[in-house]
Amino acid sequence: MSPLALSGTPLASGEAGVPVVPTAVDGVFSLLWLVVALPALGALVLLVGGRRTDRWGHLLGCAMPIGSFLLALVMFVQLLGRDHEDRQVAQTLWTWLDVGDYTVQMGLLFDPLSALFVLLITGVGSLIHIYSVGYMAHDDRRRRFFGYLNLFVTAMLVLVLADDYLAVFLGWEGVGLASYLLIGFWAHKDSAATAANKAFVVNRVGDLGMSLAVMLMVATFGTSSFVGVSAGMPETSEAVATVLGLLLLLAACGKSAQVPLQSWLLDAMEGPTPVSALIHAATMVTAGVYLVVRSNFVYELAPVAQTAVVIVGLVTLLVGAVIGCAKDDIKKALAGSTMSQIGYMMLAAGIGPAGYAFAIFHLLTHGFFKANMFLGAGSVMHATNDDVDMRHYGALRKAAPITFATFAFGYLAIIGFPGFSGFFSKDHIIEAAFGENWVYGVGALLGAGITAFYMTRVMLMTFFGERRWRPDVHPHESPAVMTTPLVVLAAGSLVGGVLILGDWIVEWLEPVVGPEEHHELFVPAIVLTGLIVLTVLAGVAVAWSRYGPSQTIADTAPTRVSAATRAARADLYGDALNEAVFMRPGQKLTAALVYVDDVLIDGTVNALAALVGGTSGTARRLQTGFVRSYALTMLGGALLAIAATLAVTLS
Repeated sequence: MSPLALSGTPLASGEAGVPVVPTAVDGVFSLLWLVVALPALGALVLLVGGRRTDRWGHLLGCAMPIGSFLLALVMFVQLLGRDHEDRQVAQTLWTWLDVGDYTVQMGLLFDPLSALFVLLITGVGSLIHIYSVGYMAHDDRRRRFFGYLNLFVTAMLVLVLADDYLAVFLGWEGVGLASYLLIGFWAHKDSAATAANKAFVVNRVGDLGMSLAVMLMVATFGTSSFVGVSAGMPETSEAVATVLGLLLLLAACGKSAQVPLQSWLLDAMEGPTPVSALIHAATMVTAGVYLVVRSNFVYELAPVAQTAVVIVGLVTLLVGAVIGCAKDDIKKALAGSTMSQIGYMMLAAGIGPAGYAFAIFHLLTHGFFKANMFLGAGSVMHATNDDVDMRHYGALRKAAPITFATFAFGYLAIIGFPGFSGFFSKDHIIEAAFGENWVYGVGALLGAGITAFYMTRVMLMTFFGERRWRPDVHPHESPAVMTTPLVVLAAGSLVGGVLILGDWIVEWLEPVVGPEEHHELFVPAIVLTGLIVLTVLAGVAVAWSRYGPSQTIADTAPTRVSAATRAARADLYGDALNEAVFMRPGQKLTAALVYVDDVLIDGTVNALAALVGGTSGTARRLQTGFVRSYALTMLGGALLAIAATLAVTLS
């Protein structure tokens, strides 16, 4: 394996010096390529090997990401033991493109940011693979499912380990392909096929932003590598930096389901539940946050684009939370939650040096508790004959005690209950938001209260109250192969907050995003923390008053609901807006173009052809083929000529 080909790494946020030269690969780092190659090999074997791999395909599918995780863990420990300025390792695999002065090396960059993402992708991804062994046990195409899961992990690893935006785009598109295949895995259901197509189309809009951003980089800097772009940014204009930042934000909105490209995420729940967990916790929706944080050297020079990131995050965290309040489908309620939590991360990333580390911190803790809850939802479905309607649940805590206990850990983490991981990560984001602007802070605080409400609603409707099971449902606990990953993820939901001890994650990410900036708060931090906790408890109390064990929950939808509830159940009319703004005008434009083509263009051509044909038909009658007719015509012509001559002579 060729050693280092990069000349540096991205500048730290706000710095304007020569990029730091990463260490050449040696020792265990020489196996960095294997982290990507293992799941890629698994996908190749399972998707090409055919039915001969059916009996052991799921085992190979689990072994590959586990192997990548163990390798990444060893490399992380090695990186941890290095000096602060020496924690960036690059490995060149081959020359991908060499056109004129534009060269792209297919290279990998293992630094503090990518290391955390690799551990999350392979660690949580491996647990989801193991869980899937039980969840998909009776599916005839289980081997293919694991092949797609391996492909998903491979694409995401390429995305976060690439050292060039063009290579990031390769992983970006791979993630889109894998999500399409997995969301539509049960394509025999029309709803699943439609959801897959919707995810594919909506993400193409975001991908347009990514492709245009890469083109702009090449046109401006002559390169798309992190090193070249970060080194060239101080010399470019603010207008170019703003356009570049907005294009990258558009790309992030697509993958991370942020407003206005959020509409695909809830429909994506049509895929098998492990797919939902993988998309929401470890892979696809985290890609946009990674892109923004990795591109910190762009946003630090583009304040308008940076503000746009904040606005998108703030709006999305509130929109997702409101949607989550009205969903009776347990997976869609959690999907709304994902939109909201990713919104928190985007908000923090948009704040800049005061929020970069906390965006990644919340992304990591979210990976634990959201995977925990999605897999817990799958366990609930397993116990209730795949019913997803929470109105048909109730009192499941006794029938599935492990699922209940582990789900409860995820619930306490996401609402920010003191001591759990979400308490530390989300509260730091809210503090950073208040430090930046009181409007941002109030919005983030309001989102925390709504989160506590709808997640308590999910918890109460599912595990407490009266039994509302269907007559043919006999709830039971899931097998150990499914509950063991739940226990591990529940533990992560509890202890994930240790990453903030001693400001570890802030210092760890400093070589990539620069030093943390501190803003003055309007009150002492401890007072703000108390305010956040009170807001969370208020949300819990409101949910308890409406959905507590003493309340009656109808097992059917009420016939009369408020306008706000109707809007939330319709995803705040996101689909209707897209239909009105994009689809209907597009249909009318297409109809107009078809009319122009049929009536004007084809009509003109057809009329000309008819004219020529008609004229030819008329002229053809003069050509009879009879000699006597031609002789008579000649005689008549001669007589007319003589008559004309005489008339002229006599006159």
